[in-house]
Amino acid sequence: MSVPGINVSNILKDHPELGLQMIAGENGLQNRIHSSEINRPGLSLTGFYESFAHDRIQIFGKGEWAYITSKEGEDLEKLAAEFFHFHLNCIIFTHGNVPPPIFVEYCDRLNIPLLGSDVSTHKFITLISQILDRSLAPRTMRHGVLIEVFGIGILLSGKSGVGKSETALELIERGHRLVADDMVEIRRLSESYLIGTCSDLLRHHMEIRGLGILNIKDIFGIGSVRDHKLIELIIHLEEWTEEKEFDRTGLENRTEEVLGVNIPMIKLPVRPGRNIPIIVETAAMNQRLKKLGKNAAAEFSQKLNIYLQQGKVERNPPQN
Repeated sequence: MSVPGINVSNILKDHPELGLQMIAGENGLQNRIHSSEINRPGLSLTGFYESFAHDRIQIFGKGEWAYITSKEGEDLEKLAAEFFHFHLNCIIFTHGNVPPPIFVEYCDRLNIPLLGSDVSTHKFITLISQILDRSLAPRTMRHGVLIEVFGIGILLSGKSGVGKSETALELIERGHRLVADDMVEIRRLSESYLIGTCSDLLRHHMEIRGLGILNIKDIFGIGSVRDHKLIELIIHLEEWTEEKEFDRTGLENRTEEVLGVNIPMIKLPVRPGRNIPIIVETAAMNQRLKKLGKNAAAEFSQKLNIYLQQGKVERNPPQN
C-alpha cells in the first residue's frame, strides 16, 4: 500500500475546471501535496498560529483577501513575515482576487506557487477536495481482471493461465463491461469503499493467449468498457483437484482484506465442463440479493433447522 503525493504542477495543468492561473513562485511547481485536506488561514492571519495547518494547500477566499488588503505598511509586512515563516507548499486566491505585491515577492523568493482562480471559494473547495481525494487515496496494484457484471464490480483473481481473461471475454460477449485486465489499480476512497481502475496505457485492452492484445472497445463497442468501478466481490479461480475442499453450502462468509477493507470472496474451482462465466453471473446476482438482505444459504439453513426440530427430516437417513 502507498499514499502518493501530487505535484502542484499536476493540479495546475490537468484540471482546467479549477480555472487556475500562475501568479508567482513558478520554481515551486514541483512541490508535493500529501494531504487531501485544504486550509483557509483566516484565524492564522490574525496572529494565532498554534494550530496552523501549513502543510495543506492554503485557500484565500473573500474573507482572507479582505483582511490582508485592509492592512498597510508595517502591519502588512508583519503579517506577511509571520505567515511566510512557515513552510508552505501552495497558495490559491479564489474569486479572481489579486494578492498584494508583498505576497508575490515572498512566493517568488521562497518558491511557493501562488495561483489564482475566478471560481468561487465554495465551488473551488468542492472541486479540489474531490481531486485530492482521488489523487491521494491509498492504492495498490493487483494481478487480475476487473469486470462489471449486473452492476457488481467483480475482481477475478487466480494463477496465470487459470482462465481469468477468457472468462472475462465471454462475460463481455454476454453484455457485461471490462474495467481492467492483467493489472488492476485499486484505490481506497473511504474506510469501506475500493475503486478499481486501469492505467491509461492498458485501458480497454485485454490479452488472450493465442490471439494477443485485443482492443475491447473497438471490437464490442463503447458500451463494453468503463473506466472505473466499485469492487464488491472477489472471485478467486482455482484449478479443481480432489484434494481441495470448496464451499458447498454458501454459509461461509469469506472475505479478503485489500487496503484495510474486507471484500466478500469466493473460491471457484475451475475444470473442463464447468461454465465459469454463467457461475460468475449467478454469483453477481446472489451478491446483489445479499446487499438487499436476502441470503439464500442462511434462509435454507434456518428452514432446515426448523424441520429437524419438528422431526420432519431424518438426521441420519437409511443408506441403500
